[in-house]
Amino acid sequence: YFRSGYSTPVFDTSLGRLGLTICYDVFFPEITRLLRLKGAQLVICISASPSVRRGFFEVLTKARALENTVFLAYVNLVGIEDGLQFWGGSRMIGPSGRILAQAKYDEEDMVVTNIDYSDMDRIGVFVPMLRDLRPELYDSLKEQAEDL
Repeated sequence: YFRSGYSTPVFDTSLGRLGLTICYDVFFPEITRLLRLKGAQLVICISASPSVRRGFFEVLTKARALENTVFLAYVNLVGIEDGLQFWGGSRMIGPSGRILAQAKYDEEDMVVTNIDYSDMDRIGVFVPMLRDLRPELYDSLKEQAEDL
């Protein structure tokens, strides 16, 4: 399994600059944002999402890609394990939030797609979320979160 960590490394690879997240991390926009600000071009999210949560992951993975103008590969478990049904549906999402490739639901499948990192710049001009960040709000966000 895994345990919580406190670092968000980005790895230089032959496939580009990669950031990694695990399952529930996709619920927290700041994790993908930090990976993108560190230079990630592709965020890979490995997951074991049961079928009852499918709707959440379908929305959140597209949102994380769009709000960070980054490619996001969501890789989900499929089948039944310990009595839980996992929905599969692995997908590659582009920096516009559009699904570029998607595996089948509820059965083993594999998809392959090509991505062009220059799309990040093109989308970033049209939807300049990173340019328009408001870092002055982050201290307040941190203070409010610490009081929860």
